[in-house]
Amino acid sequence: MSKKLLGIDLGGTSVKMAILTLDGDIQQKWTIPTNILDNGCHIVPDIIASIQHHLHLYQLTSDEFLGIGMGSPGQIDENLGTVIGAYNLGWSTTQYVKKDLETALNMPVFIDNDANVAALGERWVGAGNNASDVVFITLGTGVGGGIIANEKLVHGVKGSAGEIGHLIVEKNGFACTCGKKGCLETVASATGIVNLARAFAEKYAGSSSLKELVDDGSATAKDVFDLAKQSDVLAEQVVEAFAKYLGVACSHLANILNPAYIVIGGGVSAAGEYLLEKVDTYFKEDTFITARKSTQLRLATLGNDAGVIGAASLVLQ
Repeated sequence: MSKKLLGIDLGGTSVKMAILTLDGDIQQKWTIPTNILDNGCHIVPDIIASIQHHLHLYQLTSDEFLGIGMGSPGQIDENLGTVIGAYNLGWSTTQYVKKDLETALNMPVFIDNDANVAALGERWVGAGNNASDVVFITLGTGVGGGIIANEKLVHGVKGSAGEIGHLIVEKNGFACTCGKKGCLETVASATGIVNLARAFAEKYAGSSSLKELVDDGSATAKDVFDLAKQSDVLAEQVVEAFAKYLGVACSHLANILNPAYIVIGGGVSAAGEYLLEKVDTYFKEDTFITARKSTQLRLATLGNDAGVIGAASLVLQ
């Protein structure tokens, strides 16, 4: 009987879990809420209880699994399997996640950063086409990313490789939560696009549905893209600025890394080909000719499953 994989995608509001084949096909998946009360002390016990329940439900034993992979927010020590600094989970002190899971479930456990494992998922069975060199950018509340070179995740000396959201794209631009100004995250995340909308609306004197939404404080990134597709002039200006910033960031990544694919995912990417075409235009303007001809921008294809699939693939690394 072929072995199985178990993937865990730990988020601030929910924990996604899945049982997969060695080819990355999901056989079963389920979700539980993330209980962040009491400094997150319930999170790992809840995960253990849920896995034990589902193994019993599906009549499976630990011997049938090659191992467990997990993606988590925070600073990860891949060797020790510890997590620290996942403040949205209440984990301000070191959490010995690997040890706790292995002891309770009797399977080897491998842990990495949540953005990194999403990159692995898209690379393995998603838009990365299983290429050896892939960069993944996720555009959500913030901007995250993961870099895969020669089939391996790039971590850097302190684990901060792949902090794509903190590339500077506008010197002295909007203030970022990291303390710098002009980071990609301040103009390309969902909140960043609203930052742009407010800045452009302040100077815009014409008629615009987006300006009305900005003025009453209800504008969202989705509104910006929806109205731009309807030829709202202000929205079109905001989208062009967004596309330019993201295109420039992608050009830097291509010039340095020359991956086969730069995959763009996250909630903002729901704007689809409309978004990709505009970003690609600026990307091609600013990219070195060899990288321009060999690195391709793509939209992510796995959606919310990227995390559990990529987490499971850690077992195979």
